[in-house]
Amino acid sequence: DVQLQASGGGLVQTGGSLRLSCAASGFRFDDNAIGWFRQAPGKEREAVSCINLGDGSTYYSESVKGRFTASTDNVQNMVFLQMKSLKLDDTAVYYCAATVAPKLGCAGYIYGMEYYGKGTLVTVSS
Repeated sequence: DVQLQASGGGLVQTGGSLRLSCAASGFRFDDNAIGWFRQAPGKEREAVSCINLGDGSTYYSESVKGRFTASTDNVQNMVFLQMKSLKLDDTAVYYCAATVAPKLGCAGYIYGMEYYGKGTLVTVSS
């Protein structure tokens, strides 16, 4: 079974940093991609980032580009999202997700992915 678990959320002040982690299992890690999504209260889910686990190539939404960095540890089957210069608008529950389709990579990730793990809450305060 595909399992994804995000962790590392918390309370941080504006301008601060957090690093989220995603533990993934149940699929061949190197052949796939993991996306990060977030959902703020009263808002629709938003695609934030995606990383191809094979070559490490990354994609970011315009709202986080330059502030968030996705990375991967292919030995531990972990993906990370380093978030810097956090803003109030970054407050949301963050999820990691995957579509198990070898070679698909991050194509179309902005439209959603097949499996979502439990999220982790990030709260940015002023």
